[in-house]
Amino acid sequence: MYDKTDPRSALAPAPAVVELHEAQYGLFYRDPPVEEDADGRSWYLRGQNFILVYGEAAPGATLKRSGQPDEYMVLLPDPDTPATASAGEQVERTDGHALFVMPPGDSSITLDRGGRVVRIFSAEAPDLVARCANASAYAERHGNIPAFRPWPAPPDGFRIRMYGLDVPVEPGRFGRIWRCTTVMVNIPDRQRGPRDLSKVSPHHHDDFEQGSLALEGLWRHHMRWPWTVDMRDWREDEHAEVASPSLTVIPAQVIHTSTWHSPDANQLVDIFAPPRLDFSLKPGWVLNERDYPLPPGAAS
Repeated sequence: MYDKTDPRSALAPAPAVVELHEAQYGLFYRDPPVEEDADGRSWYLRGQNFILVYGEAAPGATLKRSGQPDEYMVLLPDPDTPATASAGEQVERTDGHALFVMPPGDSSITLDRGGRVVRIFSAEAPDLVARCANASAYAERHGNIPAFRPWPAPPDGFRIRMYGLDVPVEPGRFGRIWRCTTVMVNIPDRQRGPRDLSKVSPHHHDDFEQGSLALEGLWRHHMRWPWTVDMRDWREDEHAEVASPSLTVIPAQVIHTSTWHSPDANQLVDIFAPPRLDFSLKPGWVLNERDYPLPPGAAS
């Protein structure tokens, strides 16, 4: 990377837009909820293109969306969390440990016994954006992330889709990945005991953020910001220690990896909006790939 006045700048291809942004943290085990009422407690945190609502629902709680502009996901991470999802005349029921994709429009989910519920939306709903504890961090669009574009609609139309999380491990497949038109989630295998620190995975994403939702265990998110031509912008590395439940939004272009440290269970869920094309192009990685087509020209 060179300043544009440096003659060597002509020797290399034009760099991508480089912007330095802070990581975002929602420490749901410590931060006060954004909402607390008869339906339970809810925390709202956003990235550039997605909103996560982490909820502790009361028994019998009904969580409604009216006039929702696009699809969203509902994750029930625990077993024995009976729930009923409704949209129009369609009703689907689960005993828990499941993922719903909910259609645009009016919909609801009722949790008979309460429990943990995670809702994941695009940032196209202004009422949800306004509730996010970190809304001011995205008062201006991050220029290194392209404008949000949903993926193509499912050929059989929008409806409730329900997927069980009890998917066996398959060699060569990375985690358990589902997508819809707006977001993608990856639920890696639950880990017992600390991570092997000789086998970490530092990497970066040029033009999208990663939301890392810690559901169990103790985590450290290690992040290194790129250097720019202005040394005043350089940042120290971060090694953020978080417990569960929490959400860390890792900025685009930041080298990162995560380590887990609880001697017991450690569980993380990664969130991307819109869905990741590289994951989607790997045969068999996206478990519901038959339900949702790729963007035009993506496979060529």
